[in-house]
Amino acid sequence: MTFRDLNIDQDMVDALAEKGIIEPFPIQSQTIPLGLAGQDIIGQAKTGTGKTFGFGLPLIQSLGLHPEPGVQALVVVPTRELCVQVADDLTVAASHRDTKIVAIYGGKAYEGQIEELKAGAQIVVGTPGRLLDLAGQRLISFANVKVMVLDEADKMLDLGFLGDVEKLFAQTSPTRHTMLFSATMPGPVVALARRFMNRPIHIRATDPDEGLTQANIKHLIYRAHNLDKDEVIGRILQAEGRGKTIIFTRTKRAAQKLTEELQDRGFNSASVHGDMSQESRERSMAAFKAGKKDVLIATDVAARGIDVDDVTHVINHTIPDDPDTYLHRAGRTGRAGKTGIAVTFVDWADMHKWALINKALDFQQPDPTETYSSSPHLFTDLDIPVGVKGRLRSTPAAPHVEREPSSSSSGGSGGGDRPPRQRQRSHTSGGGSSSGATAAPRQEGGGTHDGTTPARRNRTRRRRSGSGGATTPPAA
Repeated sequence: MTFRDLNIDQDMVDALAEKGIIEPFPIQSQTIPLGLAGQDIIGQAKTGTGKTFGFGLPLIQSLGLHPEPGVQALVVVPTRELCVQVADDLTVAASHRDTKIVAIYGGKAYEGQIEELKAGAQIVVGTPGRLLDLAGQRLISFANVKVMVLDEADKMLDLGFLGDVEKLFAQTSPTRHTMLFSATMPGPVVALARRFMNRPIHIRATDPDEGLTQANIKHLIYRAHNLDKDEVIGRILQAEGRGKTIIFTRTKRAAQKLTEELQDRGFNSASVHGDMSQESRERSMAAFKAGKKDVLIATDVAARGIDVDDVTHVINHTIPDDPDTYLHRAGRTGRAGKTGIAVTFVDWADMHKWALINKALDFQQPDPTETYSSSPHLFTDLDIPVGVKGRLRSTPAAPHVEREPSSSSSGGSGGGDRPPRQRQRSHTSGGGSSSGATAAPRQEGGGTHDGTTPARRNRTRRRRSGSGGATTPPAA
């Protein structure tokens, strides 16, 4: 089956073919015909199964080849990264049309987004906060919205955005065409659908016999010591066939610290977390997608927006808080039908969290394997070459070690190879001298072979004078 078989307009079929997208995924083949017919849809499928085109293609086709200027379609997403990703995908599909798409999200200047709205953008992809902000300033109106999509509804619930989503629904026409997509369907999301949707059809694009986790992802659970995790990760990153890798941390500080550590070890890594500016986050994501960086360290806030097909490994530096978060993290790999590997580290203090995830996802592994960077099973499980260390380049030697030869090279005979501290101790406090002192006689120009300055030599003479020894006046 191809997109043409689903009654998609030829211009969009050609646009997708130019990007190498020919055959639809199961969720797309089920939702696109209903979406084209104007049927309200609740689409449920795991992350990475192509939901964007499942609602995007019917949305674009419903507006026509030459839509009038003004907001006619609204796609609401929970995170900035997902907003950019969805807008990019829709732009690809509509590249042969006059349809304009604008991404509206926080962390960016208002001016550019407002200019695109005034230029007549017909499709708005945005986060709830910025959308309500612009609507409150009367800079955007949703009165003429014909199609409204709520993407990643369960994440909206997790982030506390359902109240804002209800306000957005209230600003649109009751006769709109509504599509809701989510990986899971918690109670509040179901209640939202019942309130704002008109007799929706629930589509679940999964095999009834399939487990909760994707079959094309290999899950490895290790009980690891926190001080050894960086070394373990360094060795995993040298596994055979390892491509782009995403590492999830629990906190922003941990993400930044791990990024710096991996860069010091020689790995081409970048990070995405809440302490970074939006421009920095976008640069990191762009570099990762383009292959300039092959390791991305991220917190959960960015997990929903990382839509990269060639991610081979996902590493949970710290265990997720719940099963849904685990599924969304692991779902960054094994996308578009490819295989992937998800590695999770479980600290001893987090065994209670793992017990809940293990039971909910039916891993049947209540006791994760205790694993260290030298454990043989680590190398065999992940196809890591024997003898690999967790560092691509050695740490540079300390600066003072490199300066030692140059500091001693200025000395003459008797003590030229000794450290400076030994030469400073060569004179005794009682007026006599050690063997090192006799080897460094006074020079006519005011210096000595051992590099002693005139001021230090004068102080030494005064100390000797106090002990009764004969002294020589200092040179002019």
